[in-house]
Amino acid sequence: MDRTDNENLIGQYLRARRQLVRPQDLGLAPGVRRRVPGLRREEVAMLAGMSTDYYTRLEQGRERHPSAQVVGALARVLMLDEEATAHLGRLAAPPTRRPGSARRERVDEGLLLTMDAWADTPAIVLGPYLNVLAHNHLGRALYAGHAHSDDLARLVFLDPEARAFYADWDQVAANTVAELRASAGDRADDPGLIDLVGELSLRSEPFRRLWARHDVRHKTREAKRFQHPLVGELHLAFQALSVNGATAQQLVVYRAEPGSRSAHALALLGSLTAAAPGTDRPRTSADVLDAEAGDARHRPGRPDR
Repeated sequence: MDRTDNENLIGQYLRARRQLVRPQDLGLAPGVRRRVPGLRREEVAMLAGMSTDYYTRLEQGRERHPSAQVVGALARVLMLDEEATAHLGRLAAPPTRRPGSARRERVDEGLLLTMDAWADTPAIVLGPYLNVLAHNHLGRALYAGHAHSDDLARLVFLDPEARAFYADWDQVAANTVAELRASAGDRADDPGLIDLVGELSLRSEPFRRLWARHDVRHKTREAKRFQHPLVGELHLAFQALSVNGATAQQLVVYRAEPGSRSAHALALLGSLTAAAPGTDRPRTSADVLDAEAGDARHRPGRPDR
């Protein structure tokens, strides 16, 4: 992604979504001499009730601010869901942004203290491009050991262990790109986004393919399966919440089903990655077993009968 790609965002989006809709999905005959995947421009125009010339100008960037009625008609023809329709609307009327210098994202101190109090719950704060801004102990332990544990987009597409770590890698990859697209919105000229998309496009063919689809989807809640190198399989649900007063920050909180194997594995992960008493090193399995044996020795025994 370079800066010239940002000059016609609405055209890129319309073209990509047009190619994903099959003619038969809208009651049209597929034809035998169709040279392009998906719908033709004239088909989109006809179904949306506009001239082919006007729709062509939209795709070519000669017209960039269609009305809300036109956006609604195009969304219907292109079979966009509510979130994708809202994204198209933002592209059609991008908000005015004042140029400013890049600044480091900061996480509210009160939020950090709250996260630290959740000893049994992994929690992380993500920036607009899935970079990890903060984590509590279990949040760090969940992703520790990877080359890009502080950048979830790069972890998914560049880390050699990502496909083993994410049991459902294909779904995670698709959701990651859709989340980046949604976050990009009116930030397409952001140097951080340009660098990230450029690097991933050069180094990952799956990323290039998914990015070209222009899928848009904010993560809110989902279940994920991890294959953690320390504790094995983890089935975790997560909830993503917007952080009030912080632009594009998300608090992501994971949980395991109470009493499940994953809940026990998560507790073990917390024990293994906590600092051993009197040292700065993480606890080992031997430390945990020694602590449990000590607890057993000091536990009151059942009186003899």
